[in-house]
Amino acid sequence: MHQITGKSLVGFILALTTAILWGVLPIVLKVLLDALSANTITFVRFMVAAIIVGLWLAARGKLPSLALFKQVKISVLMLVAILGLLANYILYLTGLAYLSAETGQTVIQLAPFLMMIGGVYIFKERLLIWQKVGAFVLVFGLLLFFNQRLLGMLSQVNGETIGVLLVIAAAITWAAYALAQKQLLVHFSSKQIMYILYFAGSICFFPASDFAPLQTMSLLHWLLLIFCCLNTVVAYGAFAEALHHWQASKVSAVLAITPLITILAANLLAILWPDFIQPEQLNLWSWLGAILVVIGSTLTALAPQFVEYRAARRVRKLQRDVF
Repeated sequence: MHQITGKSLVGFILALTTAILWGVLPIVLKVLLDALSANTITFVRFMVAAIIVGLWLAARGKLPSLALFKQVKISVLMLVAILGLLANYILYLTGLAYLSAETGQTVIQLAPFLMMIGGVYIFKERLLIWQKVGAFVLVFGLLLFFNQRLLGMLSQVNGETIGVLLVIAAAITWAAYALAQKQLLVHFSSKQIMYILYFAGSICFFPASDFAPLQTMSLLHWLLLIFCCLNTVVAYGAFAEALHHWQASKVSAVLAITPLITILAANLLAILWPDFIQPEQLNLWSWLGAILVVIGSTLTALAPQFVEYRAARRVRKLQRDVF
C-alpha cells in the first residue's frame, strides 16, 4: 500500500493549485468555444498532454508495457477508462456551450459523489453516515443553486436544461473512468494510465476536429488554448503529487472548493475583461446553494478520516484507562 510522505503543507499547496487550475478552466474554455469547436479543443489538449507525458515517461524508461493488454480484464478496464474520460471531456465542454462556467463547475461536483456510489455498489465499500449526510447536503445545495431556474428547466426543455443534462452525463462518465482507473492502478502508474488515455483521445478526436479556425485565431485565443493544454498536464500532475504527500480525503476536501473559485474568478475576470466574460447573476439562495455543494463534497470526502480519528481516540482512551 502507498505510504504518504506526511508533508501536509506541500500536499495542501499542490491540492490548492489543482483546485485553482480546475476552477479557472471552465471560464477559459467558455471563451475559447467562441473560436474553436469542442472536438478541436479536446484533440489539441489530449495531443499536447500525450506528447509531454509520453516524453517524460520515455526519458525515465517507464512507458507502459503493451504486453499487459493480452489480459482481457485489463483491456476491458482500459477501454472503460478511455471511453469514460473521453466522453467526460466532450460532454462537459459541449454542456458549457449552453451554460455559464459557474453552473457547469457546480453541477460537475456530482462526479465524486457518483464515484462514491459506484464504489458502494461495485466494490462493496461501506457508505458512512456522514457520507450520506454529505450527499444529501450536496444535492440540496444543487437544488438551491438553481432556485431561480429550476421550475423553468423542469417545465420545458431549453438550452440550460440540455446543458445541465450534458454535464450530469459528463459526471457519470467521469465516475466510470475513475472507478476503472482505480483497478488499473494495480498494473500501471497513474502517469502511464493518463498517457494511454491522452494518446487514445488524440486518435479518437483527430477525425472530428476542424483546424481551419487555428489560422485566423487571435493572440488571446492562442494564449487561452496554450493555457488549457498546460492546465491538463499541470493540474493532473499536481493532483497526483498531492496524493503522494497528503491523505486522499484531505486532497478531495480542498478540491471541493473548486466551484467557489470558478464563481469568484468569473466575477473578477469580468471586471478586468468585460468584453469577453459575463459572470452569472446569482441571488443569495444560489450563493448559499454553491456553498452547500462545497460543504456536502467536503463531508463526503472527510467522513472516512473522521471515523478513523474517532476510533483512534477511543483506542487511546482505553489504553490510558488500562495503564
